[in-house]
Amino acid sequence: MTISAIDLFSIGIGPSSSHTVGPMRAARRYILEHPTKKLHVELRGSLAATGKGHGTDRAVVLGLLGYEPHNVDPQAEPAPGADIPTHSTLENGIELEIIFDSKALPQHPNGMIFRDTTPGEPANEVQFFSVGGGFILSAEELAEQEKDGGLGSGAATTKRGDDVPYYFTTGARLISLCHKYDKSVSEIMLANEIALHDEAKINEHLDNVWHTMKECAENGIKTTGILPGGLNVARRAPHIYQHLMDHKSLQEGDALRAMEWVNLYALAVNEENAAGGRVVTAPTNGAAGIIPAVLHYCRDFVEGFDDAQARKFLLAAAAVGVIIKENASISGAEVGCQGEVGSAASMAAAGLCEVLGGTPEQVANAAEIALEHNLGLTCDPVAGLVQIPCIERNAIAAVQAINSARLARLGTGIHHVSLDDCVRTMAATGRDMLDKYKETSTGGLAVNIGLPMNHTFC
Repeated sequence: MTISAIDLFSIGIGPSSSHTVGPMRAARRYILEHPTKKLHVELRGSLAATGKGHGTDRAVVLGLLGYEPHNVDPQAEPAPGADIPTHSTLENGIELEIIFDSKALPQHPNGMIFRDTTPGEPANEVQFFSVGGGFILSAEELAEQEKDGGLGSGAATTKRGDDVPYYFTTGARLISLCHKYDKSVSEIMLANEIALHDEAKINEHLDNVWHTMKECAENGIKTTGILPGGLNVARRAPHIYQHLMDHKSLQEGDALRAMEWVNLYALAVNEENAAGGRVVTAPTNGAAGIIPAVLHYCRDFVEGFDDAQARKFLLAAAAVGVIIKENASISGAEVGCQGEVGSAASMAAAGLCEVLGGTPEQVANAAEIALEHNLGLTCDPVAGLVQIPCIERNAIAAVQAINSARLARLGTGIHHVSLDDCVRTMAATGRDMLDKYKETSTGGLAVNIGLPMNHTFC
């Protein structure tokens, strides 16, 4: 199968693609396919462990009410942070029961069970899985994907490899195609996109993605206050922006001043995400600030950058996203934060390297460098909220992506560790990682923050 950039870069609301966007899509799909007036919903595994902090129960309600992630009002009732009762009657008359059960279903850590409990009606039961980035699969679709021998995509727009001119699932194959047909990474990806959609549609979508990213950053910069959820985390982006504007003259002699702005944009986007605002899943919500921050770096510091260059950036980034999603995962519940922040940093590095004129080898090398140095990164959100360490982590990874692209441009692109080596390693590391470090808030910072130091390790 091949995955479209339209699916990798989808527009939704925060705070999580797998815990908010995916469950909303699953709930809406269920109620459209199986209309009912009485429904039992079980959120399983990671969806239960961090579901309250991620707004998963709210997402289910919104989906059952017919909302879609790309056009729902971020402030739609029930509002972000609202206490969702386990038993309620929705506006459309559905009697709803939501149960949180931290025991994961065997197929995937992000499982959902929808069961019709209308008296006198067959107890119709459907399982869905939120497999990262807002993608969902039914139990049957997941089984079919595993039968095909791959991790698959869960994408809404996928076609067989024969239906695109330049089918690839690995970095080696992508580089080979670039050389065989004398095309750049973004040109290969665009040709495949045109086979899936018409060119006007893909250009319109990519332009909308870039517009939404800019709008999200602007909203994050101008919105003050405390983020919802109870941790009392203050929004930092407005203060940082004001500081940078007040000291513009001092920045002129600072060779690293661009990094201050990159930090700002990453924080602004992820603070919006944490507050349930509208973001681009890129490729997940938890890592939604990295690609926008690097695109803003291009806008402000790369000569000649325009909307056409932004499309080029996003297409090259999507090519790397395809490789990672096909061979590993972008789900924090499946492989830890290496699959979210690591993937986003890798994609951003590839996009920037493409815009800077990198060869296909250099683009793949940039992606590899960024991913390699996020291997083993755990997903340990404090209190189940996408705030600590998620927001700050996006800023650090955005700067890392820029450094990876610039480092790759200094070389030939030939490296001891290939992008494919790195993706395979990420998948293996994710399989070996303890579940407490995979979006359950039962390990890492989630349980150690604020504790006294009682032991010294040598």
